[in-house]
This record gives sequence, structure tokens and C-alpha cells, in this order.
Amino acid sequence: MQNNEFPGWHGTTIIGVKKEGQVVIAGDGQVSLGQTVIKGTAKKVRRLSPGGFDVVAGFAGSTADAFTLLERLEAKLEATPGQLARASVELAKDWRTDKYLQKLEAMLIVSDGTEMYVITGAGDVLEPEHDVAAIGSGGNYALAAARGMMHTDKSAEDIARAAMEIAADICVYTNGNLTVERIGS
Repeated sequence: MQNNEFPGWHGTTIIGVKKEGQVVIAGDGQVSLGQTVIKGTAKKVRRLSPGGFDVVAGFAGSTADAFTLLERLEAKLEATPGQLARASVELAKDWRTDKYLQKLEAMLIVSDGTEMYVITGAGDVLEPEHDVAAIGSGGNYALAAARGMMHTDKSAEDIARAAMEIAADICVYTNGNLTVERIGS
């Protein structure tokens, strides 16, 4: 989703890996404007705890837009404690139908340690196949790398870190400065 009204903001890479009862969401720290790296230490993975219910979320896209969506997700989770799927669907419905939210340019990966979803502005709430999801400019590189490691004895965190390292080596809009959050057993 690229809006020509905005300058050449390029994304990031966020990956979610679910393996052996644990979910890890990792994201790089690079923020780029055109050919320039504006910041290399941004934190694009956050832990939300509405009502004591832990959820980890990673975002790609416009930072202000992503924070708006994270606040909305937190409110949905407070209204439906322990129901990540329902809160995600409610957020996606609002995002798709609200004239203000429709303009937001971001994507989210969210997990409560059991379920993991990709939420988009097109109204999608996707549960990834093969227990791996990735978004952002380097998402396809990280996704391919992680899927290739899922049948090894590596942990979810090791897979996420290795996949992000590969994406950072390939995608110029992704760096190796990671934020990693684990959730689940």
C-alpha cells in the first residue's frame, strides 16, 4: 500500500514464528526516507497488556499509522479480554469501513502465544500457513528463510533471528538491529 502523497518512506521487516508452544515476533530498527536511513534503532515490536492479557504486535508501514492501529487493537482487547481473534476481526472491520482509518498505511502481526494473525487495511485477518508470517519490504526474504528452517531443531527465536539476518543482508530497507519479543510457553 503506497500512497503517492507521502514521500518515499520504505518499510521494514517484521517476522512472526510459532514453534513448540512459543511465538516470537522480531523486527528490525531501520526507518528510511528515499535513499536515506533516518533512524536505525526504531522499536517496531511491542508488548501490549490490556487487562493483564499479553499480546505481542509488530508493525510495518507508517509509524504514526501503526501506533493508531495498536491503540485501537488495545481498546478492542480490553473490550474482549482473551479473545485475540475477535479483537483482530473487529479492528480489521473498523479499519476497512472507517473513512479516517482507511487512509492508514501499515500492517500488523499480532500474537497471544497461541494464535498469530496478520492484520491488513484491506480487512484481512490472516492466520499464516506453516506457522510463519512476515510483512514489510524484506518480509518475503525473511518468510522464505524461516520456512526453510522450520523443520530443523532450531527454536522459534533462533529461526526468527536467522531469518531476519538473511533479510537484512538482502533488503536495503532492513537492518540487523532487532527487537525480539517472545510469548507462550
